[in-house]
Amino acid sequence: MVTTDRLGRREWLAGMALLAAEGVRREAGGAEGGRRLMFFEYGKGPNRLLELDGAGKVVWEHIPPSIAVIFQILGNGNVLYAYGGKPTGVREVTRQGKEVWNYTSECPQVLGCERHKNGNTLVAEQGPCRAVEVDPQGKVVRVTPLKTSIENYHLQVRNVHQLANGNILAAHEGEGAVREVDREGKVVWEYLGVENAGDAQRLANGNTLISCGTQKRVIEVTPGGKVAWEFGAADAPEVNFTWASSIQQLKNGNLLVGNFLRGQEGQGAHAFEVTRDKRVVWTYLDHTLVKSLTTVRALGE
Repeated sequence: MVTTDRLGRREWLAGMALLAAEGVRREAGGAEGGRRLMFFEYGKGPNRLLELDGAGKVVWEHIPPSIAVIFQILGNGNVLYAYGGKPTGVREVTRQGKEVWNYTSECPQVLGCERHKNGNTLVAEQGPCRAVEVDPQGKVVRVTPLKTSIENYHLQVRNVHQLANGNILAAHEGEGAVREVDREGKVVWEYLGVENAGDAQRLANGNTLISCGTQKRVIEVTPGGKVAWEFGAADAPEVNFTWASSIQQLKNGNLLVGNFLRGQEGQGAHAFEVTRDKRVVWTYLDHTLVKSLTTVRALGE
């Protein structure tokens, strides 16, 4: 169920209770505030990529060849995603499910990737932990070692992003660390103490936005390591903030947060939109279609 919340928290809870009591299913269409979404379902449900229209209806479904949790919607409408296991690599597929590009990796697992404007693709390889840049022909053109203390390859690195200065910003889930490294792999900035860090994004103001996993919060950190803004579970108990799995800054300045309901399936919001003054203004709540999700993106942003 896709719902729109433009009321205060108390009114929202009262409205949801009334709907539940009456057995009413409320769906918000695009004109009424419903968001078009794409996300990876992962956990107790099937591992699949779903696209929903503004009313919450499935309009596209794609099954990856092995475990996949992170994706990028490209400018041409295709979808790029990393997959790990047997096989391991990165694929680009059309909305019809046709594979148009594939890079096969020799490492045990890949879960993060990013397509650059020059057509090259950044691949977050695990075991060893490194960022590999691959050209459109599948040739490796640069390898940057990434620092982590975690030996278990599955938890070494998640999202990776190349910054405007050419450095790489990486979220190291198992270590709970976010690091910026130069092209030789030298650490030039880091922020530690984040449980299950899934993503870190450098903002235009120089701060870094971090999804803090099982700490149940999203934070914005200054270059000096000071928390400039924070949204946590206590700010909106009704969403049952369980695991901050993804973040997306929207055009209106709000954040779309993916809430991985691991161990909390059926309770709370899979995703929610929050303002900078910490008001939850939109939630995605369909527990019939989805058990839990990881990366979620609003389309058209």
